Amino acid sequence: MATPSDEMNTKLTRRRFEDGDDVWDSMEEKIFVEDTSHKCPTYIHKTPPCQGSCPSGEDIRGWLAIVRGQEKPAGDMDWKEYAFRRSTDANPFPSMMGRVCPAPCQDGCNRNEVDDFVGINSVEQFIGDNAIELGLKFEVGADTGKKVAVIGAGPAGMAAAYQLRRKGHAVTVFDENKEMGGMMYYGIPGYRIPREKLQAENQRIVDMGVELRMETRVGKDVSVEDVEKEFDALLWAIGCQSGRGLFLDEWEGTPNCVSGVAFLKAFNEGRMKVTADKVVCVGGGDTSIDVVSVARRLGHIEHTNPSDLPEVVVRDGYVAHDAAVTANAAGAEVTLTSLFPKDNMTAAEHEVHDALTEGVTILDEVMPVGIEKDENGRATGLIVQQCTLEDGRPAPVEGSEQIVIKADMIVSAIGQGGDLNGLEEFDNGRGLMNADKFYQVEGKPKHFAAGDIIRPHLLTTAIGQASVAADSIDEFLKNQEHHKRPKVDVHHFDLEAKLEEAGLSPSNFDESVGEGDMRGTADGNWAVHNYEDRSFQEIIPHDELFLGHFEYHERNKRDEEVPN
Repeated sequence: MATPSDEMNTKLTRRRFEDGDDVWDSMEEKIFVEDTSHKCPTYIHKTPPCQGSCPSGEDIRGWLAIVRGQEKPAGDMDWKEYAFRRSTDANPFPSMMGRVCPAPCQDGCNRNEVDDFVGINSVEQFIGDNAIELGLKFEVGADTGKKVAVIGAGPAGMAAAYQLRRKGHAVTVFDENKEMGGMMYYGIPGYRIPREKLQAENQRIVDMGVELRMETRVGKDVSVEDVEKEFDALLWAIGCQSGRGLFLDEWEGTPNCVSGVAFLKAFNEGRMKVTADKVVCVGGGDTSIDVVSVARRLGHIEHTNPSDLPEVVVRDGYVAHDAAVTANAAGAEVTLTSLFPKDNMTAAEHEVHDALTEGVTILDEVMPVGIEKDENGRATGLIVQQCTLEDGRPAPVEGSEQIVIKADMIVSAIGQGGDLNGLEEFDNGRGLMNADKFYQVEGKPKHFAAGDIIRPHLLTTAIGQASVAADSIDEFLKNQEHHKRPKVDVHHFDLEAKLEEAGLSPSNFDESVGEGDMRGTADGNWAVHNYEDRSFQEIIPHDELFLGHFEYHERNKRDEEVPN
């Protein structure tokens, strides 16, 4: 508990106050006392809230400072490459994440207290796109002789492969699909993630010497036991490829009721080229926004051949529309329903706005209560009712009317689960895997996990987990105990590395050669003065920054092309 300011002794002593005693009546007094005590150094390094809010733990302040010209690269390195190196220390996908990350970092930006958040996404995309144009590559660590199997070529798997190769371990990536990317390829439409950019960022990781075994499912095409024999450690990064259906009795067995994951995969594989006349999607998150936007853009045709029905293409992974059918496509009527008010939907605000611009109808604060069917068992409408949320669970508003939304296809985008067929020994009963804080699978010393298969969340979360898992695998392969993770677990600024880069590396203190004791440091090159690194424990809030000298500046925003 902090000591009351009127009881606090501000006299300069060896230890001025206990941790947490950080309340002062006068900000001016605080500034001067902190700046003179040897226990309160001039330069106190804390983690900025943008970085503290980033699940990948990127050094956002660092690479923004490089882009602004405040921090200069050493030698002949271009500042654009320097920013890329700093950014990709945590995240090897700046081009992709600059486009699709919902940017929790921007919500935490201290600049919000002055005018508006820094356009972090836009800068990150620029860094990534420029690196692709320049053909920048990643460096590989010295070979350790250890081999790691990464199961899954999605964001978590490829990010882990990148971090493991930097540490010098050989990596082989298994994936049941034909293309790398996981949900970045099969779950997010190409108009949001350009396929050539995704391919380039994945290939950069492969070029580090990563072996690929695509179209190979572990647990089916190759046994877990065989993989265990071949490799020193395994990382499960298989994601959540199974969409959840609506919790309605009528859902199961209804042919034109499909999951959002299956819908988007059929589109992203290029098999589904048109959709139904009336599409209703239940959701409210980013996946549901992708579903309704794709449905609006594809349009529909009057299907005369049963094999051309969109649900057939979605359900059968080998059926595809003929490209000629798109010539006769007409607009589709698309509705999105959400339990939440429109302003509180989990999808990014600008994504919701774009969907409305494209002509999607959004019905908020309603819950599905039934499915209307015809004599052939096909859904003809979704029955919804006004609802409220009680302890996170929807409940119909008593006395409210049930409404039928006419539908030729109903899509459920309410969540995802893992596909653990053949891997039942890892199933925690919820279609996911359990892992500890070091991302080691419970009861499986050689096995680790990262990404959605632990808990479905953001792409940036999967990338951050992959980095921690790579650290844990590295410790495991070296027969080391897992190091306690810092309270603020991000990719921290490394002062010693920065000094080395600038040719200012301090020497080791050696009392035996007459350098004296630790009390006199002015003449030694083995001490760093007036600097304390608290970034592992503290995030600096806006009320401890001096923002008054900032003037209001309107933020530059990226141009977006949204069909209407």
